[in-house]
Amino acid sequence: MMTFFHVHPEPPLHAKSTTLHALMLASLTMSMSAHAAPVASSGRTIFQNNCASCHTVDSKMTPLAGPGLFGVVDRKAAAVPGFNYSAALTKAGAAGTTWSRAELDVFLLDPAKRVPGTTMPVGLPDKNTRSALIAYLATLQGPATQAATPAKAAAPDEGGADRANAWDQHQPGQLHHVKLADLPPPFATPSAGNGPRVQARPNGSIPLVMPGFEVSVFARDDDKPRLPLRAPNGDIFLSATSAGSIKVLRSKDGVKAASAEVFATGLERPYGMAFWPSGANPQYLYVAGVNSVVRIPYRNGDLKARGKVETVVPELSDTSGGHTTRTLAFSKDGKSMLLSIGSATNVATDIGPKPPQPLAQWERAHGVGGAWGVETDRATVMAFDPDGNNRRTYATGLRNCVGMLVYPATGDVMCNVNERDGLGDNLPPDYVTRVKQGGFYGWPWYYLGENEDPRQKGVRPDLKGKTIAPDVLLQAHSAPLGMAVYHAPKGARNAFAPEYEGDLFVALHGSWNRGVRTGYKVVRVFMKNGAPTGQYQDFMTGMVLNDRDVWGRPSGVEVAQDGALLVVDDAGGVVWRVAPKR
Repeated sequence: MMTFFHVHPEPPLHAKSTTLHALMLASLTMSMSAHAAPVASSGRTIFQNNCASCHTVDSKMTPLAGPGLFGVVDRKAAAVPGFNYSAALTKAGAAGTTWSRAELDVFLLDPAKRVPGTTMPVGLPDKNTRSALIAYLATLQGPATQAATPAKAAAPDEGGADRANAWDQHQPGQLHHVKLADLPPPFATPSAGNGPRVQARPNGSIPLVMPGFEVSVFARDDDKPRLPLRAPNGDIFLSATSAGSIKVLRSKDGVKAASAEVFATGLERPYGMAFWPSGANPQYLYVAGVNSVVRIPYRNGDLKARGKVETVVPELSDTSGGHTTRTLAFSKDGKSMLLSIGSATNVATDIGPKPPQPLAQWERAHGVGGAWGVETDRATVMAFDPDGNNRRTYATGLRNCVGMLVYPATGDVMCNVNERDGLGDNLPPDYVTRVKQGGFYGWPWYYLGENEDPRQKGVRPDLKGKTIAPDVLLQAHSAPLGMAVYHAPKGARNAFAPEYEGDLFVALHGSWNRGVRTGYKVVRVFMKNGAPTGQYQDFMTGMVLNDRDVWGRPSGVEVAQDGALLVVDDAGGVVWRVAPKR
């Protein structure tokens, strides 16, 4: 999720919310004449499609993940009453900033340069895009913003249902089984603006892990990478999304990274990675960016790219705002490249009731339940040949499949999905599921099977009965990101106990819009005979300090060559290593 005009705890790529990052991309295709004043209506469209899930423009509304933007032009920085700002704007060079048009233009061009340490590090290089957005925001003038204080979390000693399964109850070993029958109705609780404030890790603090395991620091990285990927020789590749680079960690003893190299740079928000072909001798490293897929020549053991970056898929969709995390995986036979593309908005309320073509014709081209407008080919898993050709829709209705993999034993495609916001603290759950080719998973019209979203009531009655209910429900707003199958490499000296073999590890990045914080942990999803059982278990916790502050946010997981589990924390810039005690 994007933070706008301040440093706020939610990293810019959070999969659960519409982001502002990709406003910079030319694929937004605005028509703005040079002689016209920046068109506020174009700016409003930009805002609605890319910012509205995180920011309000109504002075009476509670701030969401980011502060309310009503009256932001000529407002002092960090001035929204009650918003949970982090410390960056109080530092030298940021304190006292007034967001004039000129200052906003400077900030949006290069946020990290203007406010070092901001969690909005990606700027908007296109002048017209910045101007249109600022022009729209400038129309939202009036008295000083008096936004309501975000929902206050119940104190730990208050008890009651409000704190059911809250962060302070999460402990390694705790089991969870969220069931459809237990879910509340929509709007049972109001939506909250409860983003975390990321603090420095207290001296000596380490995450809590399951009994019988120990945790240590494998590596630190100030670029705060997002996802890890193990190469055949054991090197760990990291996508440093904000820096636009891919890095490689190499360890001599498996306990700590001995070196860190930049494998490739100059990439456009790299996120998902995959080697192809699979096995001991891949020829390429594929990298998914915000709106393209590239591949880089690779031979096992390379620390630097041995050749030029080759664009395989030049454009993923006509729009690239909203969710920007793209995940890659190859089918078991290596013949299909699978790519997840998250939605552009929260629940597609502005796309209209009908596609631009007759419905049957549209769905032949875009899949059953394929949305249109800014959501064309979004909220999907797409498939391509490895050379980028033969594009086809694999599955639809997956709001934001951030973690995606192919389960080795069965070849099943699996996703963890960040579900929609605005229906309450406990609805709808995020989930992990096997993804069927041609399947429709509900978004934006339905959730978790045949539950109709009230904001889309009556729009697509034809889809009732066609939606697939997911396999494992995760606590709502947990924000699952990276996911890995536990499989100990041959000869691994730090292999987990045999009962872990084949289970999934999922990094839960943590909530920003739940009244009581949840997530900020790594969980184990139980599998049996290649199918999820519906249960999951807390494996790593302890990164939340209190109802306001956190010091870590797991974003990715990978199994190391020696069998240890590596966990990337993109808030603290740490790669943790979890191994059995010896």
